[in-house]
Amino acid sequence: MYDSSACGAGNADCLKCPKAVDNLILYASHSRGFHFIVPRCDNNIIMFLLKGEALINSKEYAGVTLHAGEFILQAVGSKYEVLAMTDVECVCYRFSRPESFCEGRYRHIVKDVVPPLIFFPLKICSELNFFLEASKSYLAGEKICRELLQFKQKELAFILWHYYSDYELSMLVHSLSEYTDSFQYFVLKNYDKVKTVEEFAELGGYTATTFRRIFTSVFHQPVYEWMQERRKEGILYELRHTDFTISEICYKYGFESLPHFSNFCKKNFGLSPRSLRKEAGSSSLSAVQSSEPLSV
Repeated sequence: MYDSSACGAGNADCLKCPKAVDNLILYASHSRGFHFIVPRCDNNIIMFLLKGEALINSKEYAGVTLHAGEFILQAVGSKYEVLAMTDVECVCYRFSRPESFCEGRYRHIVKDVVPPLIFFPLKICSELNFFLEASKSYLAGEKICRELLQFKQKELAFILWHYYSDYELSMLVHSLSEYTDSFQYFVLKNYDKVKTVEEFAELGGYTATTFRRIFTSVFHQPVYEWMQERRKEGILYELRHTDFTISEICYKYGFESLPHFSNFCKKNFGLSPRSLRKEAGSSSLSAVQSSEPLSV
């Protein structure tokens, strides 16, 4: 029998539904001057720009202007920066692995198709634009029905694979393949889930000694030092680019008290948490006034 309490009229607040999950296909709009820095992607992300212009800076897209009607992919582990040159509207699709993609064609592109030497934004075709425009009104929320999200993920993957050539898709596929089958991918997806090197090693099924050896050979520094750098990087990013309160950031990163957190920031960044947040507001204003490419 149909359970009216599960959805629809029986549950006015869909966010309380047990099927609600974090939305991975998210619509957003930002004003001119919006400045967004991602020091290290923890997911793959495809950015579809519907309106306006944005300056992108990353290894793959160095100082590239993304125009309305274009999209790019940044793979997990990559670093990128975005500056809205005008008011912008976009849809961003975040995912860990390309499960919805056609596996046979994905492997064919990895093996047989050589990507361009210089990556360029792809044009949003009419079919893809229809999908994005038709979906954006109910993709604006942070939560979405799990079943609907799965349908939308499959539909989006179908459009990409059906309407774009192997050569065009090679820029997406080769970026993804560099990370998703690697030890590096495992590290980047899980480093924020553990507190110690021993926990990290156990999660991957390694002894601590083996994990340290492999990690050093891949990342060229000791694992503990790397984890500490990511911790500092995450704190600085959240202070400068999120709306989380200082208290929320403090306890999220395991500090026992606000004074302890403040001392940590002064020691590592030279400023208190409040001063770092204030400084970020001033730098964003300066970025709006400059049209120079952002540095990565």
